[in-house]
This record gives sequence, C-alpha cells and structure tokens, in this order.
Amino acid sequence: MLVPGMALDTGWYRAVPGDVGFIADITAADAFGRPIMSQAIFDESLRIIREARRFVVLDYFLLNSAAAKRLPQQARPLAEELCAALIARKRELPGLRVVLITDPINNNYGKELSGELAQLDAAGVEIAITPLKPLRDSNPIYSALWRLAIAWWASDSNVGSLPNPFDDQGPSISFGSWTRLLNFKANHRKVLIADDGRDRLTGLIGSANPHDASAAHSNVAFRIQSDGLQALLDSELSIAAAAGWHGAALPRLQPFDPIARDAAAASLYRLRFVTEGAIRDALLARVSATSAGDRIDIAMFYLAQRDLVDALLAASRRGVLVRLLLDPNKDAFGREKNGIPNRPVAGELVTSSGGDIRVRWYRTHGEQFHSKLVVIDSGNRLWAMAGSANLTRRNLDNYNLEADVIVEVPRNAPLAQQITEYFQTLWSNRAPLGIEYTTDYGFYADPAPSHYWLYRFMESTGLSTF
Repeated sequence: MLVPGMALDTGWYRAVPGDVGFIADITAADAFGRPIMSQAIFDESLRIIREARRFVVLDYFLLNSAAAKRLPQQARPLAEELCAALIARKRELPGLRVVLITDPINNNYGKELSGELAQLDAAGVEIAITPLKPLRDSNPIYSALWRLAIAWWASDSNVGSLPNPFDDQGPSISFGSWTRLLNFKANHRKVLIADDGRDRLTGLIGSANPHDASAAHSNVAFRIQSDGLQALLDSELSIAAAAGWHGAALPRLQPFDPIARDAAAASLYRLRFVTEGAIRDALLARVSATSAGDRIDIAMFYLAQRDLVDALLAASRRGVLVRLLLDPNKDAFGREKNGIPNRPVAGELVTSSGGDIRVRWYRTHGEQFHSKLVVIDSGNRLWAMAGSANLTRRNLDNYNLEADVIVEVPRNAPLAQQITEYFQTLWSNRAPLGIEYTTDYGFYADPAPSHYWLYRFMESTGLSTF
C-alpha cells in the first residue's frame, strides 16, 4: 500500500542558474586524528527560516539531541539550533505557519511528544508524526507476526522500563516501542520548503538531519527555487494529513512569470523532483541510457539495490567509467559495524567488472560519509541526483518515504563544475598536507563469501536496517 504523497515524479521544470545551489558538508581528520569540519547545509536552512514570512514546512527523519555526548568537540548542536530558529521566527511573526513532519523514531515510537518536539509544539509549531503502519512491510517475516499477534495489544506509549536503543543514557522505553522499531520502517525524507519572503518557493533537499549525533557526518544538499517545489510541498502535506494533521491550508504562491525569466538559460537548466520508487525509476533509466565515454560518479552511504548493481555492471561493459566513493559502513554512533552492505557489494562490482568499476572508501573517524549523490557526465550535459535516498531496496522500492531532486545542466556551467570539483577533491585527496579524505579499495576490501551471502539474505528479506 502506498500512502498519499508517495512515488511522486513532477517531470521537468525549467530553471536558471540562480535557482539551484549545491552545498556540501565535509568532515575529515588531520594527521593527529582531530576532526576538521566544513559545514554549510544548516547555515542555509537557518537562513531560509529567517527569511520566511508565510510558512515553513519541514520533514526530517531525525530531529533530536540523543547521544549528544558522543559528538566531537567541534560538532554543532543541530537540533537545538534548528528549534531555536523556528521558535524565534515564530515569535517575530506570530502568523507564520510552521509545519514539522517527522518520523516516530524521535518519540521513541510512542505517542508522547518528547524532547525537541514537545518544545516546538509548545511554541505553536504544528507537529505531524508520520504513521508508519500504512507503509509497505520491508521486513515481512517480522511485520506479519507483529500485525497479527502484537500490534493490537502492545501499548502505544513510549514510557516503559526497557533499554533505550538510541541513547545509553536516554529514558527507558516501552515494549510496544521496541516492537514498532523492529518493523524497520521510516519517513526518511530530509526536506525544507518555505516562502522566501518575496512570494517565491524556496527549498533545501539533501541528506542531512538536524540530529546532534549526526552533526559530524558528511552530507550534500541542493538549494532550490522552483515552481516544482509546489508538487513536493503538496506531497509533504498529504503525508501530514495522513498523520492526522488538520491545519488550515497554506497559502499557494503564484507561479513564476516565464516572461520575466531568461529563456536562453532556462532552456539549458532543468529540475525534477522525485520520491520513493520514482527515484529508482529515474535513476535506472538514466544509468541505462549511458554510453561509451560517459562517466558515472556515485558518493553514497549505502549501495545495495540489485537492479542498480546490475545496471552499473551493464554500463561498465558498454564502456562507461563507473567510480564509487562509499562509506566503509564501520561506524554507527559509537558502535562498530561489519561493513555490510557496501563492502560485499563493492567486491562484487569490482570483481564482476574485471576491475573496470573503481571504488574508493571515505576515511571516517567515528562519523559517517552520509552523502547520497549520483552524477552522470555525458560530455556536454551533467545530470545529478541528491536527496535522502540511499541506493537500497528499502529506500528505492516504495518502502521508506524518500525525496530527491534531479538537476541537469550544461557540462560547462558553474554548478556542474562545482559538483564535479566536490567529487574529484574527495576522490583524488586534493587536500591540505596531512588530510586524507579517501583511501584505496583494498583498504576495506572484504572478499569473504559469508559476508556477501549475508548481505544478499539481509537485502532480499528486509531483515536489516539498510
């Protein structure tokens, strides 16, 4: 079952250079292991909030300060900053509508508002907690048992006596919360849409959460001004309505006047907004359309979806250069992971392509390389997709809620050069002395058949968090 607002594909919208901006947060370490951070995504988020005069709509998977004690000293309290900005703007403009859509993970899967959500609710922010039960079961073995034997009697409170899985020092949670967690469902979107104070829609779509324990992660985002944001906004409000939000309709801004825009530039720039399964369809279509001499660059936290694995191998056989910059999947908020799925998938792609598909690993130091970016360079045009979606079954096959934006521009456009420079800087370690962003494939290569078949089992059954 798909909930309202899912599987959106807006088609293409014209754009001009000022309509699109690429933003990257990058964390590395110096020769002594000390974190070095370059962060701009939430600076832009706060600017959008400060300029809004009519409404702000936010949809974030994680918005909390849990496990903040694990932060590197330089990392930012993102949840506190975002909440403070929303509350301050609401006080300045009491008529400003602020709607926050989020995942129940921030309430520990219970009904009582906790932490930052309770603070925002008290300040007049309209809160919509996404109902996950209507989403398709990505973990059907467990979810069938849960629906039949547990859901109807387990308390929907989040107050209990069981250990908190997200924060060792956080409040204890209920048995019901634990049972809902194990369905492995999520509203995983990371979207901010507002008016820009001049009757235009502006938005930020990317991979970053306002989550203190994620503050050191590397991420990417696109800042957008486009009529197409209205369709994505409608999708967000449909999800809010499914959560029981019954707020008054938000004002609809007038479409941009096409006569006032640069027709020549608009014919060269274009944008497209896609969610859930439409992300998969658009990506597979574009990868399948590549030909010899093209290049596919992927910077990704998780890569596992089988149709895409096959499509990348087929593209490589056609003479397309495929480069993968991946998180080694070893760090998860102070806990050590086993490298699944990226290490087994990378091994399959490198081996099956005879080494033609190239892989480098991001050198993480407790944080994650959390970016979700696909770039296809066809010589005269650059196609780029970024947003919340990892390249996995759960993220691409209409299970989680996800949102991405696709940007297509001339290869010689400043935006294209900026995106290319971002990837190439990380790939080639164009950094000051003592800083190394990435390392060779062999550093984290995992040829173990047991790990490969464990990944295949987890990916196909949904018994995993990826």
